[in-house]
Amino acid sequence: MPVKAVLFDLMGTCTDWKTTIIASLQQQQPPTNVDLPSLAAAWRAGFFTEIHRRFEHGEPTEDIDITHRRVLDSLLEETGITWSEDIRQRLVSSWHSQTAWCDSIAGIELLKQQYFVVVLANGTTRLQLDIVKSAGLPFHSLFSSQLLNLTKPDPQIYLKAAELLGLRPAECVMVAAHAYDLRAAAKIGMKTIYVQRTTEDLDEDMDRIRTEFDAFVDGTAEGVSGGISAVPTTILMAGI
Repeated sequence: MPVKAVLFDLMGTCTDWKTTIIASLQQQQPPTNVDLPSLAAAWRAGFFTEIHRRFEHGEPTEDIDITHRRVLDSLLEETGITWSEDIRQRLVSSWHSQTAWCDSIAGIELLKQQYFVVVLANGTTRLQLDIVKSAGLPFHSLFSSQLLNLTKPDPQIYLKAAELLGLRPAECVMVAAHAYDLRAAAKIGMKTIYVQRTTEDLDEDMDRIRTEFDAFVDGTAEGVSGGISAVPTTILMAGI
């Protein structure tokens, strides 16, 4: 069944959250003994832990700002950093402004010439709006977990997105830098393309990932030719 829509995860897949968050942490004049890249990575990992925990316990969707704040407070307590309320709020807000990976904008523009190209990601609609505006990402539409009242990897969120597009799951491709996301999409019949990023899935076996999904794209090198820019050709070459 021919592809008619390409659905994207947002943070990590299309944007480089790590550079933004580390820069924001640096602006707060942290103690000199704090490893900021490790703190940023722990913050991101803690977010995923919370998302999966809430999903597994059947808890309702939660504003990502609330999740980010809870994880940040816990990390600061562990590291002994006593930042003020204002600083913590600024840090949480920094997730709303991100930079696109160098291949993202060109790749999305190419895909828009032939397909519906939308975001399907956890988070609020306002978070998605802020991110795509700051990163300059030209999507046709945004489907947030807040809007759909569902959270990835719930199979229903992928089915709902296809329904809103007026398509069958097999007419949709899910593109993400997160294996858990694509595994869930594949189970309901969506096609899948994995985009490897330097900031994501660091604990996954990439040799396995390369053969697990319909296609694999290397998005770890600098330049506009790989990553999302390679997705249009990948769809054709892989016969997706």
